[in-house]
Formats: sequence, C-alpha cells, structure tokens
Amino acid sequence: MVQFFQYAFLWRSLAAAVIIGSLCSFLGVFVVLKGLSFSGAGIAHGAFAGVALAFLLGVEPFLMGLLFSLIMVWLIGLSSKKGNLNLDASTGIFFAVTMALAILFIGMMRQYNTELFGFLFGNILAVTEKDLLFMTLIGFVVTLALIIGYRAFYYWAFDETMAEASGIQVEKVFFLFLSLLALSIVASLKVVGELLVTAFMVIPASSAYQLTYSLKNMIIISVILGAIGSVIGLVVSFIWDIPSGASIVLVLGLEFLLCTLFSPKKRHKGVGGGDVGGR
Repeated sequence: MVQFFQYAFLWRSLAAAVIIGSLCSFLGVFVVLKGLSFSGAGIAHGAFAGVALAFLLGVEPFLMGLLFSLIMVWLIGLSSKKGNLNLDASTGIFFAVTMALAILFIGMMRQYNTELFGFLFGNILAVTEKDLLFMTLIGFVVTLALIIGYRAFYYWAFDETMAEASGIQVEKVFFLFLSLLALSIVASLKVVGELLVTAFMVIPASSAYQLTYSLKNMIIISVILGAIGSVIGLVVSFIWDIPSGASIVLVLGLEFLLCTLFSPKKRHKGVGGGDVGGR
C-alpha cells in the first residue's frame, strides 16, 4: 500500500478519481431524477466514435470526442423536441448510428491501437498531466454551470410546467444540461471507459436517493459517495491488479447495495417515502 504514494502517475490517478467521481455524481443526480441514463449511454457511444475517428486521423481524441458528443446531444434534443419522437427513441437511433461509426473507424485502422481501447474500457492509471488538466477544466465549467443554474435545474427536474410558469426557459435548460452531460462524459472516458461511464453517473446518485428527501442533501451525499467509491476502487485495482474502471464501478455498486439495505425510506413506504423534492 505504501508503494501507492511513491509514483507520480498514481497521484494523477487519485486526483482524476476524485474529480471525475465528484463531477459525475453531481450531474448524475439530475440524470437520475429526469430518467436520462439511456441518453447518457447514447452520448458515451457518440463520444467514443469521435475518439475512434481521432485516432484514425491522428488528432486530439478528447477534442474530437467532445465535438462528436456535442453534435449528438443537439441532434437528440432537436429530434425529440422538434420532431415527433420521444427522447428514448431519438437516443436509440443515434446510439446505433454512432456505434456503427465507431466500428467503421476502428475497422479502417491498419493496426490494433491499445490506447483507443483504453477509452472503451477505462484506464485511470494512464492519465497524463494534460488529461488531468482537461478533466479539471471540464469539472470546473460543469460544476460552475450547475451551481449558477441551480434554481432552473431544480424546477426543470421536478416540474417543467411550474418552471415555465416561473419564467424559466425549459427548452434551453434541457439543451444546456445535455451539453453539460456530454462534456462530463468525454472527460470521464479515460477514467472509467465508454462502456461503464453511465454507471459512474447513475449509481452514486441512486445510492444518495435512498438516503434523503432533500435535493441538496442528495447532491452532497452523491458527490461524497462518488469520490470515495472512485478512490477505493482505484486503490483496489492497484493492489489486486484488476481493470480500474470495473473496480470503481463494482465499489460504487456495493455502496448502492448498502444504501438500499439501510435506507430510511423503507420504513416510510406508502407515505411519500420515495420522493425527493425539498431544496
């Protein structure tokens, strides 16, 4: 265990675990409350297609992944808001198309690329200083936007009709949130991988949902659980030499199990026990 603190790459991994664990857990509260977990999975596929194209062309993977994911969320949003499709159907279409693009780009590569598959499965131990700077910048931007827009996101999450009556432009909030979701997913790809990034957002928030009726408390608990679970998962992956993304998600899953088992809401079933609503 002492060896864990002797290497610079492990300190970078630890910082990345805290940043991404906290960021995804904060954003994940609204993902869970609005039922957007499938949209998160679709955006992750879009981001990975961008990363695959970046490796094919030899350009910066994070920027290409960000471009692809932002284009995807706006297409999903426009097709669901302006078209006749619901959000799940829109997401499903672009989910399949971007996954097909990712497979196409990978098939066009002349040789196997291990770094690309690090974005698919996650490899937090490979985080560089540049990666960490990118994650920190994205984390700061997304967190600042969520804090500044807290009132709008609060009303949007619980009652869109009330939000509109209060003068909140619900459609703009929706597109802004999808954009923040895209930013966070791209920042998380190298830590936990495209296949597991949705779990990174959904599990801590779902765990916090079991423990409180207050939105603010849910956010705080979710962030704490996400950060702690990420750090413990990283340490476990280092000690047992197992994939870091899988290790972190399994620890988060254990947290969810414990929160569910000891949830105070189980004692209040039938009396509004499952609702979160207070600020």
